[in-house]
Amino acid sequence: MSAYQDAIQQIAQLRQQNGDAWSAINPESAARMRAQNRFHTGLDIAKYTAKIMRADMAAYDADSSQYTQSLGCWHGFVGQQKLIAIKKHFGTTKRKYLYLSGWMIAALRSEFGPLPDQSMHEKTAVPALIEELYTFLKQADARELGGLFRELDAAKAAGDSAKAAAVQSKIDNFETHVVPIIADIDAGFGNEEATYLLAKKMIEAGACAIQIENQVSDEKQCGHQDGKVTVPHADFLAKINAVRYAFLELGVDDGIIVARTDSLGAGLTKQIAVTNKPGDLGDLYNSFLDGDVISGADDIANGDVVVKANGKLLKPKRLASGLFQFKQGSGVDRVVLDCITSLQHGADLLWIETEKPHVGQIAEMVNRIREVVPNAKLVYNNSPSFNWTLNFRQQVFDAWKTAGKDVSAYDRALLMSADYDATELALEADNRIRTFQADAAREAGIFHHLITLPTYHTAALSTDNLAKEYFGAAGMLGYVEGVQRKEIRQGIACVKHQNMSGSDVGDDHKEYFSGEAALKAGGAHNTMNQF
Repeated sequence: MSAYQDAIQQIAQLRQQNGDAWSAINPESAARMRAQNRFHTGLDIAKYTAKIMRADMAAYDADSSQYTQSLGCWHGFVGQQKLIAIKKHFGTTKRKYLYLSGWMIAALRSEFGPLPDQSMHEKTAVPALIEELYTFLKQADARELGGLFRELDAAKAAGDSAKAAAVQSKIDNFETHVVPIIADIDAGFGNEEATYLLAKKMIEAGACAIQIENQVSDEKQCGHQDGKVTVPHADFLAKINAVRYAFLELGVDDGIIVARTDSLGAGLTKQIAVTNKPGDLGDLYNSFLDGDVISGADDIANGDVVVKANGKLLKPKRLASGLFQFKQGSGVDRVVLDCITSLQHGADLLWIETEKPHVGQIAEMVNRIREVVPNAKLVYNNSPSFNWTLNFRQQVFDAWKTAGKDVSAYDRALLMSADYDATELALEADNRIRTFQADAAREAGIFHHLITLPTYHTAALSTDNLAKEYFGAAGMLGYVEGVQRKEIRQGIACVKHQNMSGSDVGDDHKEYFSGEAALKAGGAHNTMNQF
């Protein structure tokens, strides 16, 4: 017997126990409402989705073609429509997640208005968006199930038992729109206690996976900008511990921690690490400092800092800002050390922020990490900050040139030009972009591919196109041809926007509560019937 049928029986028994006082309660109606609200709290969601991620990670370890994907969403409605589209086109939400981007919260959700990605937005905006996303995903469940319930009633009324059985099977095997969210906590918004407190709020809102980076919290920069400053490993590991304790306190034992390193593009540190003996983590961190080896006190000027590293006295180079800089070319080695250290101290997944999407570059680092931690896996940012077209055309150009192929017809610096779009080089580059995720999952240990802020760009692009047409010569045709006609023909659920906002679900409830006296919105004169 299905959970739906079990609920009907259980509620029928409750009604019987409560006698005439409950005579107006229809057990099937109550069971439908229960099915439409499967998750009662954010912790219910976090526990459920954490198990999904753990199972997906194990599946990827067995078969790298089973990688996962997500798109960043800055509003609950956007996340909802993404999952509705996924179910429509692919029939399942398996291995499809949501990503919550700190950049998009800063740019779109702060009470201060648009802000740079520097942890300047309100902490509360992060768990608030997680809760909002899941509110909209739960509403998508209620809406789709409501449609199935109406189909079931119609089939029963028509005496079509085969149809009724088919619809009942869909109800019994319904797949929720609720999927894992990988949520960005930036650098933790303060010390480890601040990180713990915010992580708790994020988990309580439903987050099963929290991504944290090794930048200085009050100096945080977007991963694709300059001026990034990292912290010693001990500081970062304390924050990883803080997030784990938050998961454990709340009973989300399967919670996922994604440890992000910005060391590849970060050439600065605010602190010299504490070290107790040669070769410990602090000593390894300090060994990357750029500076001059000195022989004694005569080489020390007023205000200089001196550390002992690799058995020698080192005077690190300190900038006017008070920051210390790392040796040029040390980024890859620091990334590898960061990743191994994070995995050995509680992180579950890695995030390596790179300056370009290059499978070979990522694989070089991952292979070194896997020499120590064989099952190391990455979450990778397929970032809109990369010029994907130019990057991949240049990669093909370089590969062809190295192989001795004639590339004289191409100007490497101008490969972005539309003049090259139909060329063999451009077509090869596009093919490599198309297979990038599968290639990187297979060759570079990438378990999860995401685009941080795609819906920011799609909203801008679609709005630009609509404004150009509607306020131009096309007038109303700009909307009808560019939006509504496409919605109808592509089966976009939002064409029935009243239904999407919950009007039909509300009508169902009115009927449950008031019976024949219910004043419903979805009657014959509802213009949504035109669609």
